[in-house]
Amino acid sequence: MIPTSAPKTLALAGLALACAAAWAQPKPALLNDKKAFVADLLGQMTLEEKVGQLRLISIGPEMPAPQLEKEVAAGRVGGTFNSVNRKEQRPLQQAAVQQSRMKIPMLFAYDVLHGHRTSFPIGLGLASSWDMDAVRKTARHAAMEASADGIDVTFAPTVDISRDPRWGRTSEGFGEDPHLVSQVARAMVQGFQNGSPAKPDSIMASVKHFALYGAVEGGRDYNIVDMSPMRMYNDYLPPYKAAIDAGSGGVMIALNTVNGQPATSNTWLLQDLLRKEWGFKGVTFSDHGAITELLRHGVAKDDAQAAELAIKAGVDMSMADQVYLKELPGLVKSGRVKMAVLDNAVREVLGAKYDMGLFHDPFRRIGKAEDDPADPKAASRLHREPARDVARRSLVLLENRNRTLPLSKSARVALIGPLADTPIDIIGVWSAQALPAQAVTLRTGMAKALEGKGQLLYARGANVTEDKAVVEYLNFLNWDAPEVVQDKRTPQQMIDEAVATAKQADVIVAAVGEARGMSHESSSRTRLDLPESQQELLKALKTVSVATGKPLVLVLMNGRPLALNWEKANADAMLETWFAGTEGGPAIADVLFGDYNPSGKLPISFPRSVGQVPTYYNHPRLGRPFTPGKPGNYTSQYFDEPQGALYPFGHGLSYTQFEVSDVQLSGATMARGGQVQASVTVRNSGDRAGETVLQLYIQDVAASVVRPVKELKDFRKLMLQPGEQQVVRFTIDEAKLSFYNAQLKRVAEPGAFKVQIGLDSQAVKEGSFELR
Repeated sequence: MIPTSAPKTLALAGLALACAAAWAQPKPALLNDKKAFVADLLGQMTLEEKVGQLRLISIGPEMPAPQLEKEVAAGRVGGTFNSVNRKEQRPLQQAAVQQSRMKIPMLFAYDVLHGHRTSFPIGLGLASSWDMDAVRKTARHAAMEASADGIDVTFAPTVDISRDPRWGRTSEGFGEDPHLVSQVARAMVQGFQNGSPAKPDSIMASVKHFALYGAVEGGRDYNIVDMSPMRMYNDYLPPYKAAIDAGSGGVMIALNTVNGQPATSNTWLLQDLLRKEWGFKGVTFSDHGAITELLRHGVAKDDAQAAELAIKAGVDMSMADQVYLKELPGLVKSGRVKMAVLDNAVREVLGAKYDMGLFHDPFRRIGKAEDDPADPKAASRLHREPARDVARRSLVLLENRNRTLPLSKSARVALIGPLADTPIDIIGVWSAQALPAQAVTLRTGMAKALEGKGQLLYARGANVTEDKAVVEYLNFLNWDAPEVVQDKRTPQQMIDEAVATAKQADVIVAAVGEARGMSHESSSRTRLDLPESQQELLKALKTVSVATGKPLVLVLMNGRPLALNWEKANADAMLETWFAGTEGGPAIADVLFGDYNPSGKLPISFPRSVGQVPTYYNHPRLGRPFTPGKPGNYTSQYFDEPQGALYPFGHGLSYTQFEVSDVQLSGATMARGGQVQASVTVRNSGDRAGETVLQLYIQDVAASVVRPVKELKDFRKLMLQPGEQQVVRFTIDEAKLSFYNAQLKRVAEPGAFKVQIGLDSQAVKEGSFELR
């Protein structure tokens, strides 16, 4: 029997809920006090609303837009990714701030790695510039374009140290060296956030992939990482720390395991290291579907345990969430997950939204409908001039025998190769909203440079590969249209046309390398040489070159170091262009024809063969090292090919010549807390102006643990006119001498140090001093 007071009680309860709905929203009076504002919001939220803030959903395959709008209005989604259109995002934001009970704005995220509407060079290309102003510029322009499309967060920069070029995502990162990658990481964060992620034309950086993703075993994507803590701290963790110290508001968690525990459930990684030791205060994102992958890793028996492990470890937002919504409410109610743990995650999400200025103005990047661009994809929105400038700075001249380059603009040039006229490849992978149709290919760039002077002849010469399985795989990666379109002619027919074209020219330029999808997520390779179809083409062109005396110039387009032994031996000149971006064609033409003097330097070593991997310059010292010029027996070597990299870290030629003097040190000893000045004189001894990068390396001669043969500690990029010289000084202090010892303490131990200064990691001048 129902008590007579029940209707009154139910009515009062209903009134209370209605009142709660009225006042449950952000309080304007607290808006300028982040801590109080977030705490007040958190105190008003239901369990389900808290869980909703942790969900990051993609429009499209995961959830159609109409359904997503309903989920947002119900308070069950905290943000989306892959929506890059203000007209698409506006109704979602309206549903959040006008229809949901708590009126908490959405965040919109996207992978903006090396440009947004404008594609700049891929990560390896940016790092090849060794120019932090240029790197910062690319991130600044990318942020301006992305924010104008309503984007709040980018999952970038990718700062994974990569020493195994078999890994497809080598292309996204900045190479093998902790110091250089840290500098690029810092510059990228500064460019994206521009002092504050709350600025309307800024976006919040979310450094990735935390952690050690570039060290996956065998270079195979998603594989395990098993590494000593000392190596982590000295070699692989510094770039993440640099990005966080630069203010990165977010961290994306890696898909790999770290010493037996997936990063997504790794409490040591996400709590002890990231939060406690490093003091990170921002938001963490899982990678796509990574929480459910804990079942396949074998550390969770079901979805509930996967959600429990992830939230306890410190995963705030669940990308492509499948388990937080379903499992977290029950886990909290049962006591398996404490409310305080859930609150910590929600607090970070709300804090990130606050930092991005979304509570002050949820539409600060979406804007008003009447201000939407008539055509979001209009070419007028591109930043072509900066893209061309940065692309030129990223190109690395590997070879230039007999000063083959630069080419004469009055020459008849044969441009041959499968990558000479493929706009989709030149923009590279993870190219955000860059349109291939708006990219300028090498063929177009060279034709423009020769216009009215010389002549450009063209032949495709070969397909990127004739391996049908590889082509099918590469085309599967792109959902919109085939990326790799095969020429239906036979390989011999294409080569015959190429040979005939080459015979008509004064010089042969071959554009060879990889289709962009060959250097992509989940595109690890077991080989590092050019595909056979391109090798056969080059051999045919070399035959023409030998018979006629026409020089053979290779333009490489690729997203990883390649094994180029034949190419090095047979090409007259070789230019590494990576995937140079929207303005890649004109930028490469600028260098080929001498309108720009190349100054790029390799951020990663090029091995002689895949069997030599890993090949990196700063490897630990050995008890039986191989010494060039001495018998190799019973030393650390491969007996069947020469030792060392084919092209070392820091290598890169110029159209002029630079001379470096002997190293001068301000003293033979350094006292604790003191400094030593190391200086050299650099002289441009050639006949044209040019830039170069002076590199400082240090070797710890004897330490408590095995240390690297040398480590990059500083660098300077300088421009010199012909005959001009400049004294360059480096300050060496204890910070440059310190490292993490076996107890993971940062120490600078007394003893002797060698100072090496030069134009790459091998061609150096040396001095020494002692720390007392």
